[in-house]
Amino acid sequence: MKIIAVIPARYASTRFPAKLMQDLGGKTVILRTYEAAVATKLFDDVFVVTDSDLIFNEIVANGGKAIMSIKEHESGSDRIAEAVANLDVDIVVNVQGDEPFTEAGPLEQVLAVFKNDPDRKVDLASLMREITDEAEINNPNNVKVVVDQSNFALYFSRSVIPYPRDKEVGVRYFQHIGIYAFRKQALLDFYNLPMKSLEASEKLEQLRYLEFGKRIKMVETTHVGIGIDTAEDLEKARAILRDI
Repeated sequence: MKIIAVIPARYASTRFPAKLMQDLGGKTVILRTYEAAVATKLFDDVFVVTDSDLIFNEIVANGGKAIMSIKEHESGSDRIAEAVANLDVDIVVNVQGDEPFTEAGPLEQVLAVFKNDPDRKVDLASLMREITDEAEINNPNNVKVVVDQSNFALYFSRSVIPYPRDKEVGVRYFQHIGIYAFRKQALLDFYNLPMKSLEASEKLEQLRYLEFGKRIKMVETTHVGIGIDTAEDLEKARAILRDI
């Protein structure tokens, strides 16, 4: 299988504008993320796909590979799908542009799904981690997922799922960790399918895959990513880098 990583990188950000171009220990956040993905040595190629000349030039000027988006996109999947449409590739891994400490371990977990799927029953693979703190469970920014007995996703929601009507059952709650690996065809199908009501309501693009019958295999992990969503997150990341 030919496996590539694609890092969708928008310049604009509602909570932290231009966060990917912020300085993090002498390099920009997006460059550190790109270099971290390359350093895992899991991929035949790594690309940044962006709508920004600044980000494109930042990657290329430092010896990396970047692709300019032709169209405006609603989601990371759309942006990636456009970028890989004409590439000879089997599996595409979405690496978040604001995670400069990307490690091999969780990426290996999602890639293993496809290496153990000779019948090609899996369209996407992603990660989930158990959460037990009530505030985490109730936080709508923590996307929850419920799975079947084979760990295929049944539904994703910002709400508490399943609802604990009977608190004695001892149900486990899982937070979705947004690392994805896709078969190329699943991405292309997504790109050509319309947004339906579930995705529009929850603002979760993974629901489009489920609404149209795609199979998402979830892998349990203890991984917690270090993303940069705010100026405070950036300061934390700088502190982590100083301690490395």
